[in-house]
Amino acid sequence: MKRWIGFILHLAMIVVLTSFGSYTVMKNGDVEIPESLKVTTNLEFFVPQDSIALLDEDEVTPPFLGKAFNGFKEALAFKESQGKYHRVNTLGYLGKYQFGSSTLHLMGVYDMDDFLENPELQEKAFEANIARNKWILRRDIKRFNGKTIGGIKVTESGILAAAHLAGAGNVKKYLRSYGQNDVTDAYGSSISYYMSKFSGYDISNIEQKKNAKV
Repeated sequence: MKRWIGFILHLAMIVVLTSFGSYTVMKNGDVEIPESLKVTTNLEFFVPQDSIALLDEDEVTPPFLGKAFNGFKEALAFKESQGKYHRVNTLGYLGKYQFGSSTLHLMGVYDMDDFLENPELQEKAFEANIARNKWILRRDIKRFNGKTIGGIKVTESGILAAAHLAGAGNVKKYLRSYGQNDVTDAYGSSISYYMSKFSGYDISNIEQKKNAKV
């Protein structure tokens, strides 16, 4: 029975091939497939450039690393630079967390080229900046944490993410005006957006520090 099934399948293949053109039956009974019908694996695909949708970075999902400090800083870094240490944006903000040079000076960093080439320094600068902003905003964190402003639940991590975007002074104005003074940066991100996007992370392991340095 198996031999008959094999014979029928072999015959069917010959019939299919004859419908496309010539073929050759080898001495061992195999069928040589014409070159025009062979499929190769080294294919190159061309996609027209104008058919590629350029995604906004918010449409790309960052890896979820939990709700502790590590998850917070990596989520914020992904939003700022897609986590790239050597990135410099069109306004001159630097590194993985997109620091301005004036902010870095406050933390004792003056060599911008060295900063871009030093991932460890960038991580230390981020932690120092969080500690510094925690101290500046300590009363506002205590007063507004858990409240709702403009439909957004205020949390410590949201406040500090917004401070990273717009500065602690602007976040104070936002909170104390109950959302009326909502600053937006040059790329369209607002304090309220960061307050919402980075809400609910536990960053209690970073202690507030008045003059935090790297």
